Amino acid sequence: MKPQTILKSQFGYDSFRTGQEEAINDVLNHQNVLAIMPTGGGKSLCYQIPALMLDGVTLVVSPLISLMKDQVDALTENGIAATFINSSLDYDEINSRFNQAANGEVKLLYVSPERLDSGYLSRLAELPIDLVAIDEAHCISQWGHDFRPSYLNLAQTIQQLPSQPTIIALTATATPIVAQDIMQRLGLQDEVKTGFSRPNLAFKVIKHQDNDKYLVDYLKQNAGQSGIVYASTRKEVEHLTKLLNKKHIDATMYHGGLPKDVRRENQEDFLYDRVPVMVATNAFGMGIDKSNVRFVIHAQVPGSIESYYQEAGRAGRDGLPSEAILLFRLSDVQIQHFLIDQSDRDDAGKQREYDKLQAMSQYANTQECLQSYILQYFGEKGEKCGRCSNCLDDRKEQDITVDTQKVLSCVKRMNENFGKILVAQVLTGSSVARVKQLHFNELSTYGLMKQSSQKSVAELIDFLTAAGYLLSVGGQYPVLKISDLGVAVLKGEQKVYRKVAIKATHVLPENDGLFERLRGLRRDFAKKQGVPPFVIFSDKTLHDMCAVMPQTDEEMLTVSGVGESKLQKYGGAFLTEIKTASEAHSDNDGVTAK
Repeated sequence: MKPQTILKSQFGYDSFRTGQEEAINDVLNHQNVLAIMPTGGGKSLCYQIPALMLDGVTLVVSPLISLMKDQVDALTENGIAATFINSSLDYDEINSRFNQAANGEVKLLYVSPERLDSGYLSRLAELPIDLVAIDEAHCISQWGHDFRPSYLNLAQTIQQLPSQPTIIALTATATPIVAQDIMQRLGLQDEVKTGFSRPNLAFKVIKHQDNDKYLVDYLKQNAGQSGIVYASTRKEVEHLTKLLNKKHIDATMYHGGLPKDVRRENQEDFLYDRVPVMVATNAFGMGIDKSNVRFVIHAQVPGSIESYYQEAGRAGRDGLPSEAILLFRLSDVQIQHFLIDQSDRDDAGKQREYDKLQAMSQYANTQECLQSYILQYFGEKGEKCGRCSNCLDDRKEQDITVDTQKVLSCVKRMNENFGKILVAQVLTGSSVARVKQLHFNELSTYGLMKQSSQKSVAELIDFLTAAGYLLSVGGQYPVLKISDLGVAVLKGEQKVYRKVAIKATHVLPENDGLFERLRGLRRDFAKKQGVPPFVIFSDKTLHDMCAVMPQTDEEMLTVSGVGESKLQKYGGAFLTEIKTASEAHSDNDGVTAK
């Protein structure tokens, strides 16, 4: 059987996405491969399809229990034999599942990296493992944003398997240095990289505004849509959840300080579409496979582009239009600085994190295309996306040349030897002891911008750095230098412009009446099966049903995401609902005609 045949019959898709077929062919040719694809790019199919074509078992290393369960549920719904082994199971159940795999009753076996470290190697060695798939492979690299020590022993463990399986490693966020590290550690020969662009995802940055007000307005404008709101601290998660509930917005929360049973209940409320909005720290989300998340809002700036892109990428996994919004405040950057300072990383590790945070801050302040900025960070060239807040920004520009010259002049008079906080203090005429000790209160630029707040001047410096007029040099305590472009401004040869608040708008797609009826039917099936609704059918599949309006089993199989297994289970009920809607529409047309 060919990969294309399995893609259609088991998963209901007519064609592969970019890179999928190449990665699958590598695996089938016993080539160890690294697959770098954006979140929602279809990484799972790169090992699930080979798993159905190989004789033995495919071992999938996955970092989270919730992800394992979701993926096994989804495979089961597609008629594929899969199971998992993790700490939620007792000894007898684990033994039973190992026996199932040994007897050929299971094609895909999901395990956590910790399970591989805990004495299961002898049991795994008894299994006919043809393929090992390592999900979230960036966790293996010390250069990655989410390094996990439990991943380090994977290469050694795999080498000890007598079957000598092929390896496929998968990630959505790997800079060139991280990709190289992964390939070296796992002994991978090939790399399939499809690019980091997400055409259905619109990026926005909102700054210099009341973030709480913007968040409330946005959620009211897009009521009923499913989304995640990220915050950096537990305190902020609790504050935002209370705020939203007070404003009659249905939201729940997730952070590491909540009791385990509360976290599980809140997560399920979100996954099962009982509560549309999840407010969470970054403890929530890796591996969350919910396909109908329409927006991800970062209420506080994350520590790196990698973290941001992975978290933002949880929106629009089904390919429908979605948004990733960053609410930026300078004080949130300081929170991240504090978190790095308090971490147990060595000096070199902290330096790497400071550099990543600097790149994140510059992303928030650039006026270039946001997606292009992200692509460049990951080592790609990208055209303007035409849909981010910068590309679509039609706000009038303000001439800020004079204020820019004030900042640059102050940096020059401070011998380009200090950071933005002290520069902002000098410009606003601060009386802090350090300014006086260094005699900066005697500079001609002292108090030159006293009508502005230190916060707004520091944000202006961030903007000028992102725009290339200033350079931020050094790690933990970076100092400001004037670039050649900045020199041109000082000489009066170059003008500087900056755009002025963005209102929350309703931009996400509306759901029509038939879609809502199909969604209700999906919810009923999901409740009976004990699985999240998106496991039955994705929102994209429901929208496709509304567009195709299938009347027969054959027509239903043309709908994207409907394979033979799901047709047998659910096709009749959904066809009946569509026929009822079609007949009602015809009756209404007849009444209108009369």
